Amino acid sequence: MKNMIKLSGVIITYNEERNIEKCLQSLVPVVDEIVVVDSFSSDNTKSICNKYNVKFIEQKFLGYIEQKNFALSQASNDYVVSLDGDESLSEALQESIISLKKNWKLDGYYSNRFNNFCGQWIKHSDWYPNKKLRVFDKRKAQWKGINPHDNVVLHNSKDKTGYLKGDILHLTYQTYSEFNLKTEHFSTIAAKAYYNLGKKAPLWKILFNPTWAFFKAYFLRLGFLDGLNGFIICVQTANITFLKYTKLRELYRNEEK
Repeated sequence: MKNMIKLSGVIITYNEERNIEKCLQSLVPVVDEIVVVDSFSSDNTKSICNKYNVKFIEQKFLGYIEQKNFALSQASNDYVVSLDGDESLSEALQESIISLKKNWKLDGYYSNRFNNFCGQWIKHSDWYPNKKLRVFDKRKAQWKGINPHDNVVLHNSKDKTGYLKGDILHLTYQTYSEFNLKTEHFSTIAAKAYYNLGKKAPLWKILFNPTWAFFKAYFLRLGFLDGLNGFIICVQTANITFLKYTKLRELYRNEEK
């Protein structure tokens, strides 16, 4: 079709052998090229990707935001679908994007992200609908935020966005131990990012922010409806906030020494 746009699928990876094949399989019917930027994985990520005729680029990890913007720059097409290695497109979202290629009108398109935690699809708390802008014109947008919390932001507030039917399927932590380790890891990254931005960690933030994070996720956003896993997620939502600020406070204390 003469007016059909060309799409690039863009992914960053590191040791994603558990999930990357599902991600690639979901993109193959939808995009015209797949770009994978890998941070020198030590598992089978590269060999799996090579089965799918992807443009595979090895790049030392620059930070989540920086790595994703680098990956965008490697795409041949202006229109992109950006995913993480543990994400894939649902069939409904595939159909929405295929239809969009024939009738692209806006600057970017949101879809919901549906998170799977320890085998359970989480339908409440901060984890759903978890709206994400992942289909967009890369000339009009870039990854921004504070590491490790990245998101796509359009350059101009007047740029227009739409909403696609279907979900981004996100296979998150599959064990509680994995969740604990990642909470520790991400809170350290966030504390360093806050420190570099000059953000402070007064006692009231250490006390209030985690409490509010739990209350909002568990009660206001109905996390309790997801049972035990919903409770665990909401506790960790509070915990990562608590760890971020205590680690930030520690960075300032070390500076004083």
